[in-house]
Order: sequence, then C-alpha cells, then structure tokens
Amino acid sequence: MRYAKGLDCAGSASRNAACFVMKARRQSAVLDLIQRQPVRSQEQLRRLLRGTGFRATQATLSRDIRELGLVKGGAAGAYQAPAPAAPNGNAATSRLNRAVADYLTRVDRVQQLVVIRTGPGQAQLLGVALDTARLPEVIGTIAGDDTILAIAQDARRARALVRHLESLSRS
Repeated sequence: MRYAKGLDCAGSASRNAACFVMKARRQSAVLDLIQRQPVRSQEQLRRLLRGTGFRATQATLSRDIRELGLVKGGAAGAYQAPAPAAPNGNAATSRLNRAVADYLTRVDRVQQLVVIRTGPGQAQLLGVALDTARLPEVIGTIAGDDTILAIAQDARRARALVRHLESLSRS
C-alpha cells in the first residue's frame, strides 16, 4: 500500500524526492479515475484511490483537486479536468511553465517526433499541460508513465518545440 499520509516529506532530499514522485503518481491516478468513471465526491475518490493502492487524506485530495484544476460539472456532477484554455492563454501557459519546470527531465527529437521524459508517474500531468497549452508546434501527444510522444507537423516545428521546452525548463 502506498501512503500519502505518514510519509515524512520534511528533511532529506531523498525523502523529498520520494514525496514528489508519490504525489505525481497519485495525481496521475486521480486523472485516470475521473476519466474512466464519474466521481462525484472526495470520499468516493478516496475509496477509488485506495482500490488502486493509494491512501490519501481528505486534505491531500483537496490539494490534489485544486492543483489539477479539477471542476465539478456535466450532467453527472462529477469531477472533470478543466476545459482546454484558449490557445496560448495565460492559465494554460502558466500551467505548462510549471509542469515543465516540475516534471521535464529530458527531451529528444527524431524527425517530427519529440520524445519527452519525466519522472515516474509524471508524464500524464505534463501531457495534459502540453495539450491544454495548444502549442502551434504540437499536433498531438501520447503519454505513458514517464514518457510523452509529441508529434509535430514537420522536423522544423519539432525543433522549435524542443527549443521551447528546453527554454521553459531553464527558467
């Protein structure tokens, strides 16, 4: 069982890294759960997360919901990921800047394909930020656990995307 509660995240760098990875995995699991089925309450989300191996308190879930930008809506009144912002909107750009700074570990290009590496459990979070930002260089993304494949229209746009991501990671 993976614990959000009881893991002491103060102190050593190794504990902080473990907490960071745990948070990213838990938030990735939250996104998976709300995409698979309607989740109408934090208590329901807590139970579903426990079924996937994560224990989290209500306070932790509340922070995760806020950080992920989840909103309740639709006919079912269930949690949903935020609607994509307008292209290059301030919120989407800010979210991408934060996600790249927090999760990007490496970026490589082969022709019009850009392979983006993250820590374990972080690819979906960065992938959502990329999709929401609607960068003109990106046609689409596919995110796994620690790798994102971003597809550009051509090699020139792929190079521009790599430069953009690298510049965001340095700022």
